[in-house]
Amino acid sequence: MSFGVGVFLILVGAILSFAVRDSWSVMDLTMVGYICMGVGALALILAFVTLLSRRRSTRPEV
Repeated sequence: MSFGVGVFLILVGAILSFAVRDSWSVMDLTMVGYICMGVGALALILAFVTLLSRRRSTRPEV
Protein backbone atom coordinates (compact mmCIF):
# COMPACT_ATOMS: atom_id res chain seq x y z
CA MET A 1 0.00 0.00 0.00
CA SER A 2 1.21 3.47 -0.70
CA PHE A 3 0.28 7.00 0.18
CA GLY A 4 -2.30 7.20 -2.58
CA VAL A 5 -4.17 4.11 -1.41
CA GLY A 6 -4.24 5.41 2.16
CA VAL A 7 -5.57 8.81 1.14
CA PHE A 8 -8.14 7.18 -1.15
CA LEU A 9 -9.42 4.93 1.64
CA ILE A 10 -9.68 7.84 4.05
CA LEU A 11 -11.58 9.84 1.43
CA VAL A 12 -14.03 7.02 0.66
CA GLY A 13 -14.48 6.33 4.37
CA ALA A 14 -15.23 9.98 5.11
CA ILE A 15 -17.78 10.12 2.32
CA LEU A 16 -19.49 6.96 3.56
CA SER A 17 -19.43 8.09 7.18
CA PHE A 18 -20.49 11.70 6.90
CA ALA A 19 -22.17 12.26 3.52
CA VAL A 20 -24.22 9.14 2.83
CA ARG A 21 -27.55 9.07 4.65
CA ASP A 22 -28.90 5.91 3.09
CA SER A 23 -29.92 2.88 5.11
CA TRP A 24 -29.20 -0.64 3.97
CA SER A 25 -30.55 -3.53 6.00
CA VAL A 26 -27.54 -5.77 5.32
CA MET A 27 -24.82 -3.49 6.73
CA ASP A 28 -24.27 -0.13 8.35
CA LEU A 29 -22.61 2.19 5.82
CA THR A 30 -21.41 4.54 8.56
CA MET A 31 -19.45 1.72 10.19
CA VAL A 32 -18.01 0.68 6.82
CA GLY A 33 -16.85 4.28 6.40
CA TYR A 34 -15.17 4.29 9.80
CA ILE A 35 -13.43 1.01 8.98
CA CYS A 36 -12.21 2.42 5.65
CA MET A 37 -10.84 5.50 7.40
CA GLY A 38 -9.04 3.33 9.96
CA VAL A 39 -7.51 1.12 7.28
CA GLY A 40 -6.49 4.22 5.32
CA ALA A 41 -4.78 5.72 8.37
CA LEU A 42 -2.99 2.42 8.94
CA ALA A 43 -1.88 2.39 5.30
CA LEU A 44 -0.45 5.91 5.66
CA ILE A 45 1.43 4.94 8.81
CA LEU A 46 2.86 1.83 7.15
CA ALA A 47 3.88 3.88 4.11
CA PHE A 48 5.76 6.35 6.35
CA VAL A 49 7.47 3.52 8.24
CA THR A 50 8.62 1.77 5.07
CA LEU A 51 9.82 5.08 3.63
CA LEU A 52 11.89 5.77 6.74
CA SER A 53 13.31 2.26 6.84
CA ARG A 54 14.37 2.52 3.19
CA ARG A 55 16.19 5.77 3.89
CA ARG A 56 18.09 4.26 6.82
CA SER A 57 19.11 1.11 4.98
CA THR A 58 20.78 2.80 2.02
CA ARG A 59 24.35 1.72 1.55
CA PRO A 60 27.09 4.31 1.21
CA GLU A 61 28.70 4.61 -2.19
CA VAL A 62 32.26 3.40 -2.57
